[in-house]
Amino acid sequence: PVANATITPSPLAHQVHTGDPETLRCSVQVGSAPVTFTWLHNGQEVARGPVLELGDIDVGHSGTYQCVVTNQLGQDGHRVFQATSPELALTVTPQGHRDTAVATGVSESLLFLVVLVAVIVGWHRWH
Repeated sequence: PVANATITPSPLAHQVHTGDPETLRCSVQVGSAPVTFTWLHNGQEVARGPVLELGDIDVGHSGTYQCVVTNQLGQDGHRVFQATSPELALTVTPQGHRDTAVATGVSESLLFLVVLVAVIVGWHRWH
């Protein structure tokens, strides 16, 4: 019977940005052939096979992924075994948010410098 199903993301990050490529691989430690792989995204079947190529991902790819692995034993094929991987949570961040965060940080730094200069000039005039 199949056992110990796991998902390995490539690259090894659970947070990615829109447009990044993402590939998920499913494997089992135990299980005799033939083995069937089924991919679930947020509980819904989305693909079959040991590899799930997400390509250039977007925010809609966020959520949980699981791989369900099955095989059959016996000549009649009536004994079906199943192993489900733990959920892999994938968070897709829009590319613009990274740029917005940098712009916000620069704006806050410039505002701080302007206030600091105003305080120094005011202090010098007061004295």
